[in-house]
Amino acid sequence: MISKEHIIKRFISYVTVDTESDPNSNETPSTKKQWDLANKLAEELKSIGLQEVTIDENAYIMATLPSNVDHEVPTIGFISHFDTSPDFTGANVKPQIVENYNGKDIVLNAEENIVLSPDYFEDLNLYVGQTLITTDGTTLLGADDKAGICEIVSAMEYLVNHPKIKHGKIRVGFTPDEEIGRGAHKFDVKKFGADWAYTMDGSQIGELEYENFNAASAVVKIKGKIVHPGYAKGKLINSMYIATEFINSLPRMETPEHTEGYQGFFHLHDMKGEVEETTLEYIIRDHDLGHFQARKEVMIKLTKELNSQYGWEVITTEIKDQYFNMLEKIEPVMHIVDIAEEAMIESGIKPIIKAIRGGTDGAQLSYMGLPCPNIFAGGHNFHGRYEYVPVESIIKATEVICKIAELTAKKE
Repeated sequence: MISKEHIIKRFISYVTVDTESDPNSNETPSTKKQWDLANKLAEELKSIGLQEVTIDENAYIMATLPSNVDHEVPTIGFISHFDTSPDFTGANVKPQIVENYNGKDIVLNAEENIVLSPDYFEDLNLYVGQTLITTDGTTLLGADDKAGICEIVSAMEYLVNHPKIKHGKIRVGFTPDEEIGRGAHKFDVKKFGADWAYTMDGSQIGELEYENFNAASAVVKIKGKIVHPGYAKGKLINSMYIATEFINSLPRMETPEHTEGYQGFFHLHDMKGEVEETTLEYIIRDHDLGHFQARKEVMIKLTKELNSQYGWEVITTEIKDQYFNMLEKIEPVMHIVDIAEEAMIESGIKPIIKAIRGGTDGAQLSYMGLPCPNIFAGGHNFHGRYEYVPVESIIKATEVICKIAELTAKKE
């Protein structure tokens, strides 16, 4: 259906552009370098024949593939983000192509002895005989979510070049800053004008997701008192020790490394400390809204208990909700999931329907009035040096997009 060489060339042209986002920036996009790929994508969408291509002052890109049927069909959308995670560097990405993967260890970087091994990353065994694109061990790859962008652009190009495939109006959207939780914040749902959409932002081939975590961030600040250590008895208060008390008072087994499936967690992802002040940054996650609220209460209660124990406000905790489980918004329109599932089956893919242990733009968009399940983009081991993507998965995701467009036109 689609040329493998063409897909590889397009994907590599995206991942070699550094688009790392920055959670400490208040601008949109959070880094100016995201404009490099945003402008490139806007021009590419025009070049493949899409219409109404726009890029706004915040780098949100939208475009239209007009309907080629003479009856009324719902307008559907496909959305991906072009930023990459600040968890690991996305500068100077040097992709490596592994043809006909043999199922053995892949040496990413011989000098630093960085190896992508199926003994540790068992999913590699699913792709024996396929073409893999990996990192060189020193950066992330950026398949999250440049694989999704590659799939959407390639699908639109295919539909433009194959007008015998009948479809309704299709809208395309690319966003900045998804990796720092802001991808949908300035997305103009009304301007987008779709009845529903799909984010192409999942992982393993076959994934189809319409449940995700409820999410919040928590910033815990602990105050201490600095005194010369030689004369500190009864006076010095070391904020780092109190921070340790706080950390150890939360359920130790309810952390990402000890949970799976629908189990929620507290995740300490950043810590900065000196005697006089220590800051802990957490994310709180749970699929169940009641459990989610309870987790937030646990942190508030712990803060009050430690303040009572020390006799003054030694700790302040600020919790902010980030996004909520899209399930509530998808259940009334489950036919949009059914169409995606049928598209996968007709494309020879076994659907893997499961809850996301994370979030996507689609979660926020669903609460903004645009129901938006999530479909696989094909990559694995996101946000780190061991990230890889099978080219065949990108091709299959592209086929699924085309098939969804075709089935939507037929069903309606």
